[in-house]
Amino acid sequence: IDVAQTIAQEAMATCRMNGYKVTVTVVDSANMLKAFLRDDGAANATVEVGRMKVNSVLAFGRPSGPPANLPAGAPVPPPVLPGTINAQGGLPIKVGDQLIGAVSVSGAPGGDKDAACATAALEKVKAKLM
Repeated sequence: IDVAQTIAQEAMATCRMNGYKVTVTVVDSANMLKAFLRDDGAANATVEVGRMKVNSVLAFGRPSGPPANLPAGAPVPPPVLPGTINAQGGLPIKVGDQLIGAVSVSGAPGGDKDAACATAALEKVKAKLM
C-alpha cells in the first residue's frame, strides 16, 4: 500500500506543479482500489473517468487511450467494453513483465498531460525502489 500511496502522491504533485486539478486512482491487479486522491477543485467527472482508465489498462494490458493503429486525424472509436474509455492517462504498473496494477490521472487539460503526470510518478517511484 505504501508504493500505491507514493505513486498517487507523486502523480498529484506533478499535476499540481503544472497547475492541474486532478483525480489519481491506483488499483492492484485485481482492480481493487489501493490509493485514491482527488484534488480540491477537480471536477466530479474525473473520479469516474479515472476509474474507466484503470479498467481499460487492466482489460487490455496496455496504457489507456485510442488503439495504437488509429490513423492520424481519425475519430477515436467508442470503447469496446463497458466501463472502459479510449482516453489517455491510464498506465500499467509492472514488475518486469508482470502487470501488478494500474494508475490513472484524470482532469488535466488533455489526456497526454494526464499520462505525463502518471508517467512522472512511476519514474520517480522506480528510481526510489532501485
